[in-house]
Amino acid sequence: MTDYATLRFERTGATARITLDRPKAANGIDATLGRELAELAALCADDPTLKVVVLTGAGKFFSAGGDLKAMAAAESGAGTYVKQLADDLHQAMSSFARMDALLLVAVNGIAAGAGFSLAVAADLVVAAESASFTMAYTRAGLSPDGGSSYYLPRLIGLRRTQELMLTNRTLSAAEALDWGLVHRVVPDAELTAAVDALAEQFAAGPRHANANVKKLLLVSSDHTLEEQLAREAAFIGACADSEDGREGITAFLAKRAPTFR
Repeated sequence: MTDYATLRFERTGATARITLDRPKAANGIDATLGRELAELAALCADDPTLKVVVLTGAGKFFSAGGDLKAMAAAESGAGTYVKQLADDLHQAMSSFARMDALLLVAVNGIAAGAGFSLAVAADLVVAAESASFTMAYTRAGLSPDGGSSYYLPRLIGLRRTQELMLTNRTLSAAEALDWGLVHRVVPDAELTAAVDALAEQFAAGPRHANANVKKLLLVSSDHTLEEQLAREAAFIGACADSEDGREGITAFLAKRAPTFR
């Protein structure tokens, strides 16, 4: 499936690009977008040839988060509607986190609520200088979703997480970089080129090794030192036995650039 009502999906070689495409609604996440994102994330996770997924927004917003107008108008009631919306979003995020391909997010504008949560959960986050970040949940009488209560304490610590969630403070892109929420900030006009260059780098890289980086980091806080050491040993051994591992070692010794499959 490549035709979506709320998303644009493009595939070039080992790279996929997903664009949140509700610009007139600030790329707000409604039932359709949540469902389509979950379907598309699962599709990417099941694709053994994919190495990188780029996620961005159309227009001036990355995403304003959950669509409050849709919540208020839900015939099933706001609670039932929002619970299903969160479940779909969370399924998408779980697929992105556990897929072998890297998730590269280009924050092109405002990232609020679930848009904030979705952006910072990526493997690499590049923000435009004009981008900004705010939780905004409690302002609407809601508690956070989108994995923010999992990722933010790990990224920036408990105290800063409390400040963002309870005061709804807005961070500029520069502040988000200083806090460790994003990896790079670039001028707005250079965002696409900067992200494309990273996507090309990852598309030419070793899929198995990059996937192992994701897997190791995802569980590192849950393991003892010895458990994590054992996992690292198993993973690096499997990499060394793989086609990419053999190519990488051979290329390094020959002092040439590797050609990964």
